[in-house]
Amino acid sequence: MVLSIPSPDPAWAQFHLGPLTVHIYALCILTGIIAAMVMTQRRLSRRGAESGVVLDIIMWAVPLGIVGARFYHVFTHVGDYFYPGANLWDVFAIWDGGNALYGSLLGGAVGAYIGCRRAGIRFWSFADALAPAMLVAQAIGRLGNYFNHELFGLPTTLPWGLQIEASNPKFPANLPDGTLFHPLFLYEIIWNLAGVAILLLLERRFHLQWGKLFALYLVWYGLGRSWLEAIRIDPTSDGFLNIPDNVWASFAAVALGVILFIVHTRRHTGAEPSIFRDGRTPPNATTPDTAEDPGSGLAHASTRPNRGESD
Repeated sequence: MVLSIPSPDPAWAQFHLGPLTVHIYALCILTGIIAAMVMTQRRLSRRGAESGVVLDIIMWAVPLGIVGARFYHVFTHVGDYFYPGANLWDVFAIWDGGNALYGSLLGGAVGAYIGCRRAGIRFWSFADALAPAMLVAQAIGRLGNYFNHELFGLPTTLPWGLQIEASNPKFPANLPDGTLFHPLFLYEIIWNLAGVAILLLLERRFHLQWGKLFALYLVWYGLGRSWLEAIRIDPTSDGFLNIPDNVWASFAAVALGVILFIVHTRRHTGAEPSIFRDGRTPPNATTPDTAEDPGSGLAHASTRPNRGESD
């Protein structure tokens, strides 16, 4: 066989710890979440946030994100779960794969908004801190697709083509055994990691705040995902104009990112006064966002209420 990327043995998709079955897919997602939490906490801590505030927010964002991810996947793959003789419990089998990123963004955003309000953190400050960390989490999570033998694209003869067994339910019936496919999971990992570097570079160069960095995250991820979904061998159900639902969702992410960037650029021309919501007392009075002006002895203007800019 020509050069290619072998798929892992199906037995590697899970292992046992006593009576507990650990799925590699779930482990990759969990590892990604932890990595994103650590990175986001460090980014917020540099702006004066107390230790543990990200965990407080994530406790709301992750559960709702998982619900949103699964709901979106099932909604766009109705035929895979609702048919005569189907086991309806499969709807909840998230460890077998089938968790849509766009659904997790929607559900997670709702949870993060609730968590930010309870923690006294500006939602857009949190979103900007999370943006590059999200791409790191998504890159790690995509390794789970590799172990599940999913998320592959059209046939290819390139030396990095992915081997997929002919018994795979997503293997096209009209193709011979041994056909290689584009490793979309690998393409997305590379795209996401490149996005991390680009977002951090743009943030440092242009001092992006007020949700602008998160807006660029939506644009970056949406552009990459729209291309990957267009060559995916097992796309979501076709929607309007026979274009897969995830491609439309990617277009929507790009459009939303552009709109958010324009709106926030026009509404907020200066730096954020603080990562804390109006009325929230920072845990450390000497943080960069709330330090006193040594020349005047007066508190920085960020300690005054700024109505209309709390999120």
